[in-house]
Amino acid sequence: MGITEDKIKDLKAREARLLKLGGEKAVAQHKAKGKLTARERLNLLFDPETFRELDMFVTHRCVNYGMDKVEIPSDGVITGHGLVAGRPVFAFSQDFTSRAGSLGEMHAKKICKAMDLALKAGVPFVGLNDSGGARIQEAVDALSGYGQIFFRNSACSGVIPQISAIMGPTAGGAVYSPAMTDYIFMVKNTSYMFITGPEVIKAVTGEEISFEELGGAKAHNEKSGVAHFACENDSDCIAQIRRLLSYLPANNMEDPPAAATGDDPRRISPALDAIIPDNPNKAYDMKDVIRAIVDNGEFFEPHQHFAQNMIVCLARMNGRVLGIIANQPKALAGCLDINASDKATRFIRFCDAFNIPLLTIADVPGYLPGSNQEWGGIIRHGAKLLWCYSEATVPKLLLVTRKDYGGSFLAMCSRDLGADMAFAWPTAEIAVMGAEGAANIIHRKEITEAADPGAKRKEKIAEYENLFSNPYVAASRGYIDAVIVPSETRPRLIDALDAMCAKRELRPPKKHGNIPM
Repeated sequence: MGITEDKIKDLKAREARLLKLGGEKAVAQHKAKGKLTARERLNLLFDPETFRELDMFVTHRCVNYGMDKVEIPSDGVITGHGLVAGRPVFAFSQDFTSRAGSLGEMHAKKICKAMDLALKAGVPFVGLNDSGGARIQEAVDALSGYGQIFFRNSACSGVIPQISAIMGPTAGGAVYSPAMTDYIFMVKNTSYMFITGPEVIKAVTGEEISFEELGGAKAHNEKSGVAHFACENDSDCIAQIRRLLSYLPANNMEDPPAAATGDDPRRISPALDAIIPDNPNKAYDMKDVIRAIVDNGEFFEPHQHFAQNMIVCLARMNGRVLGIIANQPKALAGCLDINASDKATRFIRFCDAFNIPLLTIADVPGYLPGSNQEWGGIIRHGAKLLWCYSEATVPKLLLVTRKDYGGSFLAMCSRDLGADMAFAWPTAEIAVMGAEGAANIIHRKEITEAADPGAKRKEKIAEYENLFSNPYVAASRGYIDAVIVPSETRPRLIDALDAMCAKRELRPPKKHGNIPM
């Protein structure tokens, strides 16, 4: 056997040892929890036979507490690149079977190198998180590693899509990198995120709470809004990441990928002509409207379980990707509140960063009243929505289906905040407020002094409705470009998108604005 063959044999033996991850026992324990290994996850993420590993032989340099005698395969994280639906992507996958996937100096350097390469190449970056946190034996070197990752998360933001999957424990400082990325996926029952765990909380406050209740997928998808997707298992999580990537451009210099969907762009939807209830206080499902107008009725919805009075989703119309923001009358009557404002703001800024046109569908009676909302800062949070619509330079379309009152009329992307084209159904009511409230204010004295105040109130409400509870006053001022038949909404919006697809809009040069956070 020649020297080259000996060296190749040695290489293969070294690779074989590392491919075993933390060893058969550790891998068996890991899989018994219903989890895939770090390498299995990457194999699912990437197209078959396309993943190319980097830094397989990297090892830690720690000598504290006998660590010089401890071997951690690939230092607990697998990094590399491959193809997702034929498009390049960089990724890392933490290996919980190797010292609990703890993050130390070299572990972090591997992740940072992959991030640097993704940024240079202008391609998405995916992080599959499953780690016990900072490697305590490496002390400040581990903290420095987190800091270097955070810095790169900020540098990459708005340049390349960053996606995080929480597929096991993620606690303490480890949660901040996912929180700085564009989207977070969590796996039900096997993943959790928190700054301080149940034991610390009990010691400090006396509160007893489980890992799942505190920071599980349900908690962060429904209550905190930290996570955007709750997945059934590891395979489902990775399948959803691949689906998300199918809507996204590789970087901020590209347009999102168009796709032939086979849905006729001239298709009309007769059901929309009857979808608005006769009773203005009765709800309908805004998702039915979205399904009727997008290609094949398909859309991909982040934050499905959070702030359900607001819908945000990615979809296609005539094969072109767009982001949709819509009030949901089925939840809180579609009112704007703190969480809904935050949810929409972040989605709008993401779409604007990555050249994804925006469609806003408004049916909003106003802002949710109450001391909790006021003390929680609805003014500050609501201002974010005004800010981000004004800031966005992608094509912006508005469709008003029913109520569109007061400040929330502006907050849902009115012409004044930059809507390029604004459409309304004949059922739209565009006014400062609802007829009942307006009549009570404008005609208060007349109503109270009337012989029959009740009858006079009804008369004045009907008078206001006839004057303003329609789209034609706004259309007569040019705030609405066209009042359209609901069933014809899809072709009208597609024509508008086609017309605005080459939109260019410049703003005053500045370092950045000071968004009301």
